[in-house]
Amino acid sequence: QVQLVESGGGLVQAGGSLRLSCAASGSTFSIYNMGWYRQAPGKQRQLVALATSGGSTNYADSVKGRFTISRDNAKNTVYLQMNSLKPEDTAVYYCNAVVTTASPTPRFDWGQGTQVTVSS
Repeated sequence: QVQLVESGGGLVQAGGSLRLSCAASGSTFSIYNMGWYRQAPGKQRQLVALATSGGSTNYADSVKGRFTISRDNAKNTVYLQMNSLKPEDTAVYYCNAVVTTASPTPRFDWGQGTQVTVSS
């Protein structure tokens, strides 16, 4: 079982930037399609960015053009660069592998997540 540890969250003003990191245990990180999810209070967890094992990326419309997902397979780490942050980006952010790129179903147990709070 892969363990996931997210970090990098914090409090930022609207328009600011944050960079999240997710470190994964195990030696097969490179084969997984990795995603960043977020869950706002009272809302369902949603996939917002995906980096496939083949190097492709995909984004939810709500973050397209502002967020960038990247991965470093040598470090078993996936990143989420978040720019032009908005108050509606406030959520707990999690990473996970997706079972297939056609579905946001997560593959592993969730980590603790990292809180992002954007003030107006």
